[in-house]
Amino acid sequence: MQGAEAALRQEIVATCRRMTALGINHGTSGNVSARWRDGLLVTPSGLDYETMAPADIVFMKMDGSHEHALAPSSEWRFHRDILATRGDVNAVVHAPPTYCTALSMTGRDIPAVHYMIASAGGPTVRCAPYRTFGTEALSRQALEALEGRLACLLSNHGMIACGATLQKALWLAGELETLARQYAVALQLGTPLNVLPDEEIARVVEKFRSYGPHPKGGR
Repeated sequence: MQGAEAALRQEIVATCRRMTALGINHGTSGNVSARWRDGLLVTPSGLDYETMAPADIVFMKMDGSHEHALAPSSEWRFHRDILATRGDVNAVVHAPPTYCTALSMTGRDIPAVHYMIASAGGPTVRCAPYRTFGTEALSRQALEALEGRLACLLSNHGMIACGATLQKALWLAGELETLARQYAVALQLGTPLNVLPDEEIARVVEKFRSYGPHPKGGR
């Protein structure tokens, strides 16, 4: 195993450990995947991140088959289904960070209480209804909540963040937890009244397309 595949496997392991360092995951609750050739690379089930090695990452075909000695994450279905249906997504991060999970326990969407919600692709972060972990039913609900979005909450479970790269998916996971924390604090003060209108979020989504560093001579 060499070259690009080895590098991607190492990046998945590093992403898992970074989730723990950022405080958005604990134990083996989270899982990570990335598109690879005609399938995906996904973290194995129940393996501690500190002992996980690149060779432990499971390659899975889009039909759900794999030949690895380790079982893939119990949540492989929504990882596979997201990557199979979303051409704009190449990486998926799932975790149960405290504030995202707490809000999911109330079953509520996150409204546009801060313009950074645009990083998730629209004026809300939807909360998918509860379904048993690892099931096709959960995957269907996640796909629906992610329509037109890059992130969602899963009721009584956690969150999903997607991106064109692992780096972007992990960044969005962190932004989502920050947004959830801010919203939770605002709810303690009362009902947030200053919800930004859809047209403002649409403007911010468009501005984000050119946000960040660009090559010399670019925008």
